[in-house]
Amino acid sequence: MFARHSYDVDLSNTCCISSLNYQPEFLAPRAFTLVELLVVTSIVGTLVALLLPAVQSAREAARRMSCANNLKQIGIGLHLHHDAKGRLPMGWHGQNVTTGLPDPLGEPGWGWASAVLPFLDQGSVSDNLIHDNLSITASENEQARTWVIRSFCCPSDTGSDIFTWVPDRTPTSGWVNPQLATANYVGVFGTTDIHKCGSLPPGTQCVSDGVFFHNSGVRFSDITDGLSNTFMVGERTSNLGYSTWVGAPAGDECAPGLVLGSASYPPNSRQTDVHNFSSNHPAGANFLLGDGSVRMISQGIDEATYHALCTRAGNETIDISKLNE
Repeated sequence: MFARHSYDVDLSNTCCISSLNYQPEFLAPRAFTLVELLVVTSIVGTLVALLLPAVQSAREAARRMSCANNLKQIGIGLHLHHDAKGRLPMGWHGQNVTTGLPDPLGEPGWGWASAVLPFLDQGSVSDNLIHDNLSITASENEQARTWVIRSFCCPSDTGSDIFTWVPDRTPTSGWVNPQLATANYVGVFGTTDIHKCGSLPPGTQCVSDGVFFHNSGVRFSDITDGLSNTFMVGERTSNLGYSTWVGAPAGDECAPGLVLGSASYPPNSRQTDVHNFSSNHPAGANFLLGDGSVRMISQGIDEATYHALCTRAGNETIDISKLNE
């Protein structure tokens, strides 16, 4: 059999020693040191600095896509107008109210975009607000000329929705500078200077080599360069100069430049030429071609190629597929 042994242990002393020597560290609170806080702050700041440009780039990509979609809708509207009328709308409508003869600086001044409204689900504006037999500066057209249409506005543009147009010279006595709704898409006048329209003799139509010009009525069959090789509409940022969908107020040679653009220089190349094409997108601007497609055109495009794309019947040879290379 096994022997039983007894052991005397002073538990009170053991507990006292244990309680004195054992102090769990996880029970004690611990704060960040100043160095640790500075390190964490610098890491967070670096991550934010890296992330912010990516976020801004993603937002701009979305705005550019929305802008391109606006131009595609305008292209559909122009094609529907051509199907209904057998021609594209006038660049702008101007005639002498007394003689009825063509006048680039005459009345009523309505532009190509106003004629496309019924084909862009904006028939209520053209039917109820626009009096197209009256000047766009007439009091009856005050609501129409300040009506902002988002389909004509690029989300990347930072300008005001409505601007006051101040002509280079006062057309008539008692003239009041009109307010106009902003638009960021202007028709392609061609490669010639739009100011030439102000120096023509009375009764003369101001014709250019683009798709839109004074009292124009271009048919697709007139665009012998090919619809896929011809620009119809391009962008213009308000930073360069305000534009409008409404038209050209009578009496000033710069007025047609509110609705049309000259391809004197590649996009964004001359910030002083208010009749040029431009955008707030990086390195280029969107253009609508005659076939309804939209392309981002680099501001570094070859000037001869750019001019060829802005004419309707120049008989140039263009490889459109290489524009994005």
